[in-house]
Amino acid sequence: MCLGIPGKILDIYETNGTRMGRVDFSGIQKEVCLAYLPEIQVGDYTIVHVGFAITQLDEESALETLALFHEMGMLEEELQAGEAGAT
Repeated sequence: MCLGIPGKILDIYETNGTRMGRVDFSGIQKEVCLAYLPEIQVGDYTIVHVGFAITQLDEESALETLALFHEMGMLEEELQAGEAGAT
């Protein structure tokens, strides 16, 4: 299905000239491209779709959405689906 998943920026760094970050999705951490959001900072929340941070959002909205995905059993499924499609 590939939904946009909210996550919290834990770390920001550059790899080969591209702004990247380590993002936490309710205990699952992934490397994410931050190139589309040059203003985002450590501690901010973002929506991630197929490995790219696409928008910034507030903490309350992010946590509410993560809780709903977790309740529906979709969080782990969606994060693993992103890995399967990336090669």
